[in-house]
Amino acid sequence: MIAILGKDRKYVKLHKHDSWSVDYTLAFIAAPLLRQLRETTHSIGMIEHEDRPEHLFGTKLLNDEYCEMAWDWALTEMIFAFESKIDDDWEEQFQSGERDTHWIELTEGEHKGMSEMVKGPNDTFEIDWEGRKAYQDRITNGFRLFGKYYQSLWD
Repeated sequence: MIAILGKDRKYVKLHKHDSWSVDYTLAFIAAPLLRQLRETTHSIGMIEHEDRPEHLFGTKLLNDEYCEMAWDWALTEMIFAFESKIDDDWEEQFQSGERDTHWIELTEGEHKGMSEMVKGPNDTFEIDWEGRKAYQDRITNGFRLFGKYYQSLWD
């Protein structure tokens, strides 16, 4: 929350728990701000070709016919990253099946006294590791774009 207390002073109210997970706290602020910027913007940041998907490459390095679409795409990727941070169980969409596992204590060898997880006959649990990695890569790229184009986030 920001309250203006005079011409140049601003006040931000923080609670101790706000810094327990700063990344999570900032996501609740950044996602709606970025959505609003994308919907109401009157200016665009110049997204370099190296940061764009191929379908948004223009005929010139910057200031090309795809500048506006590239800016909208970059904002969308940033929003995706922050919204994914808020949805802290997004990984579950890449899991399927049922778990049937139990632990057995190892009684021999160098691992004696430790436990081992063993799958039961009804275990069908699987993780789509490729899909999960692609999703995580998109999140990581959205945060990278946020950092790189941070100074362009104004209207």
